[in-house]
Amino acid sequence: MTAPITVLRDTHPLPVLDACKWEKLEGDPHTVNLNAYTSEDGSKIMGTWICTPGKWRVDYVKWEYCHFQEGYCIITPDGMEPIHLRAGDIFVIEPGMKGTWEVVETVRKYFVFA
Repeated sequence: MTAPITVLRDTHPLPVLDACKWEKLEGDPHTVNLNAYTSEDGSKIMGTWICTPGKWRVDYVKWEYCHFQEGYCIITPDGMEPIHLRAGDIFVIEPGMKGTWEVVETVRKYFVFA
């Protein structure tokens, strides 16, 4: 049985470099994932994502909560206007969102995938 509460106070995640599977469209972006928690079945993940400037084609199959801590990016859902996101912004991306994700200034975000 899974514990009803997981305290992550002393978590020391190992960095995973360039694990992003999205198609690179522009630049030479590099990523670091610091996954602090993954559920037993792998369906839920949370941690920190750091990314240098570049642009990807994205296709979301999971729900994602994001809290930008640093940087600036532009997410453009297909057929919609660009959404500019900066440090301090909190947002959710729904499954099925397709478009582009452009990191303009190196981004550090806290994320939860579910």
